[in-house]
Amino acid sequence: MTDTAEPTPRSDHDSPWKEALEGYFPEFLALLFPRIHAGIDWSLGYRFLDKEFQQIVRDADIGRRYADKLVGLHRLDGQPAWVLVHVEVQGEPETAFAERMFVDNHKIRDAHGVPVASLAVLADTDPRFRPEHYSDDLWGCSVDFRFPMVKLIDWDTPERWPALETSDNPFALVVMAQIRAKATKDAETRKAWKFRLIRLMYDRGYARKDILELFRVIDWMISLPRTLEDSFLQELYTYEETKQMPYVTSAERAGYHRGEADLLLWQIEKKFGETSANALRERVESADSDTLRLWSERILTADTPDALFH
Repeated sequence: MTDTAEPTPRSDHDSPWKEALEGYFPEFLALLFPRIHAGIDWSLGYRFLDKEFQQIVRDADIGRRYADKLVGLHRLDGQPAWVLVHVEVQGEPETAFAERMFVDNHKIRDAHGVPVASLAVLADTDPRFRPEHYSDDLWGCSVDFRFPMVKLIDWDTPERWPALETSDNPFALVVMAQIRAKATKDAETRKAWKFRLIRLMYDRGYARKDILELFRVIDWMISLPRTLEDSFLQELYTYEETKQMPYVTSAERAGYHRGEADLLLWQIEKKFGETSANALRERVESADSDTLRLWSERILTADTPDALFH
């Protein structure tokens, strides 16, 4: 028998995590690392140091990098400190993960002479993968590096999940979306969870700006096949009308699609030249979101423009 079911596209976890960390960094710490959150003087502000981080670790090739973020802030005693957040989204353990945490921490401290806290957020589904320290020893010269770690699937229990659903912390929605995106394979179930999380977002009464930002993260994490995406949007629009809060409009959704197409055309231009980008513009702009995401993956390894489509 031929399986004609429409496949569920693979969710993109990296970019939404970066966006969520940038938009809700204090809330992220308050939910997942409350002791660290309590030790920061938030009145002095904070800033993301991505360029500095890339310069520091550009020569360190230890494993694959995911949603790394480096943040500069101040402790309650007024002293500066840097926080390195590493989000691990792969589904299998990575042998070099703890060593990479140690190397990055050491390189940042060595380059700038400031205390560095390295935090690990493990979003994979392997319950055995729980790296919390790196150690090495040679003839009595030893290293023992330990770092705080949270495992998101630990929240996916009857005891802890309700705390996420009732939390007034907006980052709880990000955590729930990530857990459901990784743990739910059936497309209809994914759709049901996606709608449930969007309803939670509305029920909490967030401002329009937060609703749009959180919707984008949830929408990015929990992707659906085209047919289910259309029915999901119709249900969402109906729900918005009942709430009299039409925030996620069709125009805004179209804007997201245009952004995906523009990004792919920019990638094509950078890799294959302006002529290729212009020749493929109509085809790219007419493609749906699922197809654009597939082509955006293929361009990473494509040798020619035609390889995107085959």
